[in-house]
Amino acid sequence: MAYNQELAERIRPLLAEMTEFDEKKMFGGVGYMVKGNMCCGIYKDSLILRLSIEMAEQALQLEHCRVFDITGRPMKGWVMVAPEAWGDDLFLKTWLKNCYNYCISLPPK
Repeated sequence: MAYNQELAERIRPLLAEMTEFDEKKMFGGVGYMVKGNMCCGIYKDSLILRLSIEMAEQALQLEHCRVFDITGRPMKGWVMVAPEAWGDDLFLKTWLKNCYNYCISLPPK
């Protein structure tokens, strides 16, 4: 299954409001890179969020959010969000901003 193109079309303009980014195909989906670090992405129909450990723990308390684990090795600070949650514009914009804020705190690659 390819990644969700509708979600990609929604993410691009929201990220463009915040920063320059690169779109890179990876893991059967797509990742959005800011200063060489993955900021967020799409895997099948799920939105992938890269967050601080604390922010990820908050996100995991929300309905339709789970740990990012597509290889059998859960990744700390990464969250997968089902379409039921990312369909909401405010949710999407808020969490992409959280991803961006965390990503710019990392050293560039």
